Amino acid sequence: MHVIACASSGQGGHVVVLRGLVPRGAGARLLCRITAAALLLGAAAACDASDALAPDDVPTDVAPVSKPAGGGAGPASASPFASMQLHVSPTSRALKQADLWRTNRPADAAYMTRVGAHPVASWFNEWTGDVTTAVDTELTVASVGGRLAVLVAYNIPQRDCGLYSAGGASSPDAYRSWIRSFAAGFRGRKAVVVLEPDAIATITCLAADRQEERYTLLREAVSVLRDAGAMVYLEVGHARWLTPEAAAARLAKAGIDRAQGFALNVSNFIPTAENVTYGNTLSAQTGGKRYIIDTSRNGLGPAAGNVWCNPDGRALGDLPTTRSAHALVDALLWVKVPGESDGTCNGGPTAGGWWGDYALGLARRSPTL
Repeated sequence: MHVIACASSGQGGHVVVLRGLVPRGAGARLLCRITAAALLLGAAAACDASDALAPDDVPTDVAPVSKPAGGGAGPASASPFASMQLHVSPTSRALKQADLWRTNRPADAAYMTRVGAHPVASWFNEWTGDVTTAVDTELTVASVGGRLAVLVAYNIPQRDCGLYSAGGASSPDAYRSWIRSFAAGFRGRKAVVVLEPDAIATITCLAADRQEERYTLLREAVSVLRDAGAMVYLEVGHARWLTPEAAAARLAKAGIDRAQGFALNVSNFIPTAENVTYGNTLSAQTGGKRYIIDTSRNGLGPAAGNVWCNPDGRALGDLPTTRSAHALVDALLWVKVPGESDGTCNGGPTAGGWWGDYALGLARRSPTL
């Protein structure tokens, strides 16, 4: 454990001391800027609640961050966290890539710095190691600036039907133990949890008894996480996958009644407007449940032929925000980390592996960044 002191230049000259698991060096400096920005924003009652850093907080080698286009920032809604800002990691892969490129590829480094100025979700699975400590650390760093973390639980048994992201817990009981350990890291704090991407939409790849087993695990996970303080969103595919009726039936079996809502378009490319139309219909069939949309790669829609695995020519979509212009949308988020591979396809590394040049392409083509 170590300590850093952050002094803000805003009115009042705040000095904040950060203790515990905080980064050193450049990461510490960015964390200080994030903390200072949070203090200033908290003091301004009329501040914009979009989740980009304020222009003064953006590193000097990049332009100020733009506002979301179209489906971006809007009036306050019934979102449970409309007044909150999302956690921006001071040690993200995009910022690390920017550091690597800053000398020899300064223009590309500037793009990566701009990507790193925005919040992305943190994923947890069997590779995480001590998941309680990992979740606790994530929420501790987020709480320094009073920000909201977005976590993804991705460890369901027989994950991804044996495809590029195959794996998960070794048994139902192993998953139950893992999800309890995940929840133990909350220690009374709030966070958004996107629960098990693809687990519902791909469930028919399992035998009938395994499908019922998965629904049971999801229902139990929703309850465990909710009791720990999580706002749980069950992931259910996207607007071109299941019909609203089929999605509603599966969500009912998975415990949507206890969840905060559902998540759409995780790691996919379907335009925001199309997901909103679909999501509103699905909301009406799930008792008015609200939802979130992953906009991390949907800026130009899907590739020709609906190629989903590292397709070329895609772009970042709407910037993350907790103040969506859509009445039933709690947030637009970058759930998929821009630049993390879908798998060993189209030249990509293994699933979840970092691919800096792919992230750069998403940023360069983005209509919103």
